[in-house]
Amino acid sequence: MLRYIFVGELNINYRFLIHAHSHIAMLGWLYLMLYVLIVHYFVPEQKPIFKTLFWITECAVIGMMLSFPFQGYAAVSITFSTLHIFCSYYFVYLIWKHLKTELVVTRRLLKASLLFMLISTIGVWCLGPAVSMLGQASAFYQIAIQFFLHFQFNGWFLIAVIAIFFHVFKFEDSKLFKIFFKLLIVSIILTLALPIQWFAPHNLLLYINGFGTILQLIMGYFFLKLIQPKFSVVLKQQSRLVLYLYRFSIFCFVLKIGVQLLALFPEFSQIVYTHRNLVIGFIHLLMLGVITGFLFSFILQSALVTYTKSLYFGVYTFIFGFILTELLLVIQGVRFYFGNGLLPNYYLLLFLFSILLPLGIGFLLFNIITHKNYASQTTKTP
Repeated sequence: MLRYIFVGELNINYRFLIHAHSHIAMLGWLYLMLYVLIVHYFVPEQKPIFKTLFWITECAVIGMMLSFPFQGYAAVSITFSTLHIFCSYYFVYLIWKHLKTELVVTRRLLKASLLFMLISTIGVWCLGPAVSMLGQASAFYQIAIQFFLHFQFNGWFLIAVIAIFFHVFKFEDSKLFKIFFKLLIVSIILTLALPIQWFAPHNLLLYINGFGTILQLIMGYFFLKLIQPKFSVVLKQQSRLVLYLYRFSIFCFVLKIGVQLLALFPEFSQIVYTHRNLVIGFIHLLMLGVITGFLFSFILQSALVTYTKSLYFGVYTFIFGFILTELLLVIQGVRFYFGNGLLPNYYLLLFLFSILLPLGIGFLLFNIITHKNYASQTTKTP
């Protein structure tokens, strides 16, 4: 719908739809998937409260999905958003209380991710005072949003998928991991300086972000060095599709680090901020390329799927749609920078390429549903 608005006519508020899209993508897809995976892997004695909390959280997501497109930030949508935040607080409490893992590596990563989730919500609670005192156009309001998004994406979501990745592959504690972990945490905190600098410009913030991006580059090196021995051995036991997905996710992770490294040049960071196509492209690189890539890999390693044509078609269609939309967004962003205007049929192509994303997800869902039906039928067979 977001893409079609620029091609045809839809009687709906585009800004409201953007709010719905961002909230449901983050809190409906990423949050709920991580909720399930964390409970599955780290809570052996799964108490009924986890299922109850899941469905309350699901209701909050559905409430946002049904209210944001029609009213944006208003009483109903804010009520459901607030409910989701309180659900997330209780989720952190429950995991902290019932967490059981023998691996020091995954315990540290998981707790760090949960702490970043809690910290990120400080930005949300600052929005009300920011609007009442200075308005939505103020630097305070914009920085509060960036604070929330930065620690959600780079702290909570990213570290959580790395924690699950390290758990699945049984990484042991080591000196190498300790260095990687410290660099990861410090670089996440320091790189917050860039979005702050967009709304409160100061040269010191550029230096802080620059130092953070260099640490992030070193962190990326240690990450690759850490996973290489285990990766080459364990993945031989996995299907080729899982192998491709993990490699794709790791490549996107490295690419993300490379793109952020370009922010060492102040001119580039300003270009990214002033050209929305590049901002969307970077967010999608992290959400769809890195985090969703890892989540799909975890799904494909579970007993939820059957390796049939629908699975391969779904995964490859999604990745193909992601790559095409990313290329289109970046090319158009570069054209805007050089003053070359729109690509021919840009909005039509973006709409058509975007169709591949829900199409791929649909085939993946079809595979999971048919596999479940097949499994239930076979268990009834004498």
